Amino acid sequence: MDAHLRDLRYFVATAEELNFTQAAERLFVSQPALSKQIRQLEEQLRVRLFNRDRRAVTLTAPGETLLRSARELIRVWDEAQRAVSDAAAAESAVLTVGVSTSVGRGLLPAARARFAERRPGWRIRVRQVDWEDATAGLAGGDVDVALIWLPVPRQETWSVRVVATEPRWVMLPAGHRLADRGEVPFTELLDEPFLALPESAGPLRDHWLAVAERSGRPVRVGGVVSNADETFEAVAEGSGVVLLAAGNAAIYQRPGIVARPVVGLSPAELAVAWRPGDHRSAVRDFVEALLGADGPARTAPGPA
Repeated sequence: MDAHLRDLRYFVATAEELNFTQAAERLFVSQPALSKQIRQLEEQLRVRLFNRDRRAVTLTAPGETLLRSARELIRVWDEAQRAVSDAAAAESAVLTVGVSTSVGRGLLPAARARFAERRPGWRIRVRQVDWEDATAGLAGGDVDVALIWLPVPRQETWSVRVVATEPRWVMLPAGHRLADRGEVPFTELLDEPFLALPESAGPLRDHWLAVAERSGRPVRVGGVVSNADETFEAVAEGSGVVLLAAGNAAIYQRPGIVARPVVGLSPAELAVAWRPGDHRSAVRDFVEALLGADGPARTAPGPA
């Protein structure tokens, strides 16, 4: 049986990181799932690819040999995918934009209008992606560009521009003890159970849990949510509170829940992201249209 390209990607990531946990984070998979795939690849090839002990992970001689070939196979396949995507995009005249939350603020309508001026006959297709993938489909190649909240795992691997900077608010059940406050000091939320993004969201999960502002105090996780609908239900039933950007607080108004500004937190940043090697003019035109839709934007950490 031939090896899947996915298995080779898993192998290359592990070979480059020489750390199963870091490789799993890079691939947006769990560490046990990665270890299982590597073992299956070793069984299929009937060789040992890694030396593993408590102190370090190193490549064996067969592993070194496979790494060179696997990198080349992946490079060729990625180039073929890009060529096919370019041809398909040119034929269908569709640009796919990934999002993980509703995008208000007038950003998309204004960007659509500007993009249409540059690209008559093209259309923008918005794809909703759950929060397991903090890159909103960009990492898996499912979208051309993405509107994402920062920070995301391996942010330095993407081209990123901030399009909106907003205070963080808190969403509470309507009967919560703090629901009648005009604003809520973050110190009064420290003991509350918080709804968390999936662990695969990495630094973005920590951002919405405000880990950096807790001075080492542990988070009480009341539940894990993968999308906005799950979040509303969990807040309304009292499973926990959740932080969100001020702009989304205006969008996501629902019976049984209230949103209040939080004092003592750094702001949230909404950004547009795309692959640094993607030089298609349609991608460039959309990014410029989006940046022009909300005035000047600044570059976030990551390749320009």
